[in-house]
Amino acid sequence: MKRSLLMVLCLSIVSAFAGAYDIEEFTAKDAGVPDDYIVAEFGGELKVAPAEEVGSLQEGRLVVRQKFEDPFGESETSYQLYQGGAGDLSSMTALSAEGVDYGKLVTAKVYARRGMPADKDVEKVYFDGKSVYAPGLTTAVVFIDGSPVTLKGDAPEAAAEEEEETPVAAKASSEEECDEYDPDCEDEDDEDLSAYKTTAPVDNTADERDYAASDAARDVGDRFGIADEVRFWTAVGLTALAATAAVIGVMQHSKANEAKDAYDELSTLNTNFLSVCSEDVNPGRCQEFMSEQAKHENWTLKDLQDRMDENKKTQDSYATARNIWFGVSAAAIAGAVVLFVW
Repeated sequence: MKRSLLMVLCLSIVSAFAGAYDIEEFTAKDAGVPDDYIVAEFGGELKVAPAEEVGSLQEGRLVVRQKFEDPFGESETSYQLYQGGAGDLSSMTALSAEGVDYGKLVTAKVYARRGMPADKDVEKVYFDGKSVYAPGLTTAVVFIDGSPVTLKGDAPEAAAEEEEETPVAAKASSEEECDEYDPDCEDEDDEDLSAYKTTAPVDNTADERDYAASDAARDVGDRFGIADEVRFWTAVGLTALAATAAVIGVMQHSKANEAKDAYDELSTLNTNFLSVCSEDVNPGRCQEFMSEQAKHENWTLKDLQDRMDENKKTQDSYATARNIWFGVSAAAIAGAVVLFVW
């Protein structure tokens, strides 16, 4: 029972933080405005689309998820889904993730990269029933059931054609004939002669250093890019640890109180026993008193005092454990607060 309670408590804490990356409901009242990617069909505005219908759109239909954020922070951020005709999507990349329920993508916030704050999601996201589109992004990150998932896709056709044409243009320009009056232009004969102007080996170490520096810069950027996410989930873990330690500390405190009550009861009995036996020299009276009060006919004064010592040690043990667990809880809470505020 206690283990089940702890598990439920930890899962509820994690779920609460994971919800920051999801859209619970679509409540925005603003009118849907068409753009280059989605076309209005009635009255120049887009109509609201139910979330459960996004995964079954007909061919040529498109849904845009719009984020409405108050720049002054006076009202909460809201979202809405709007439906219309599909416009020109050739400039965007169709993103998807294998094995992810498409319905969950409709309510998952989309981020340009990992480590971004929960409120810095993409403002406009498009859905065609099969893929997800975000202007300017060829990859994106969403959180499904609290775990980060990367959306990937192929480059748009327009960009691919441009990449194929670029080498051809470069090759054509390199074949242009040189002007004899242009000192910066050399023909093939001059290039052949220039090959004999030096016999020293070419030193490529400078280029290698440049590449190494560039790789290191990208690596630092990647590490700082995921720093926010690492801090967030570390804080979540510390919060769960703090709650668990506090519950265990309360349980240890309860056990310490039980041992203290048992010690106090025997201490009172010991005082009464000494009082009766010191006044009455009759050993039978002492034995009778022990049998009546302690419920143990064969107990002696030493047995009583040994049990008192045992109860005292038990109380001290539980009290020490209680202090340790409360200390762990306090340290975990402090660490979580620091990481959340950072």
